[in-house]
Amino acid sequence: MTADARRLVVPVAIIAAVLLFLLINPWLKIEPGSTLSTIVTVAFWIMAIAVIVLMYIDSRDPETPQVEVESPRFAKYLFGNTRAGLFWLPIRLFLGFAWLEAGWHKFTGTGWMDGGAALQGYWTNAVAVPEEGHAAITYDWYRTFLETLLNNDAYTWFAPLIVFGEMAVGLGLLVGALTGFAAFFGALLNMSFLLAGSSSTNPVMFTLAVGVMLAWRVAGYYGVDQWLLPLLGTPWRKKAAAEGSSTLPQSPPTTT
Repeated sequence: MTADARRLVVPVAIIAAVLLFLLINPWLKIEPGSTLSTIVTVAFWIMAIAVIVLMYIDSRDPETPQVEVESPRFAKYLFGNTRAGLFWLPIRLFLGFAWLEAGWHKFTGTGWMDGGAALQGYWTNAVAVPEEGHAAITYDWYRTFLETLLNNDAYTWFAPLIVFGEMAVGLGLLVGALTGFAAFFGALLNMSFLLAGSSSTNPVMFTLAVGVMLAWRVAGYYGVDQWLLPLLGTPWRKKAAAEGSSTLPQSPPTTT
């Protein structure tokens, strides 16, 4: 199974790349919203997901060739040394307070916890296509996604989900608990707002969240993760004082 995955991943990835090229290239552009565009889009996502699954299967095979590109020393320090947690600490606090304040503002305000009218209005404005100028949403698939949520009154339960999600992300970043997961869901919220046409602080917060995700092992070291990650089986390992040094077998005593 793993050998088959290793053979398939390259051709499947090439097919996915060709399908993406058909969707986004400016020369042979497929008409947006057409049947062909829908078919190519669905086929691309199927191929993209298949690539991820095949790569995961291949990674589980102990016989898979391990070819690793060495990272620059400073990058390894920044994303893998516990002392670098001091660099990520203020970034964590900035993001944490921003998300906690945003969630608390929605929680204590109107239109979010009392039916989701505020989110309904936000989605309605986002999906609108003006007669002149540019629409807020660039990608048709995301407009269709929001229209589907609107048509099914999903804002009634989605609004509280966003509120508690923002506060959970903020608390996780502030206390440094599962920092990588908190940063991921924060970045996911930022990307959702950006896709809906909202800029504001989202580009800055998204960029910082990506950095925290890359540094997930050490970003929360000055926080709960210092004890939580080892309990979950992700301990920090100290290098030996002298790498490669081991107790050599003593030579047998010479006889006279």
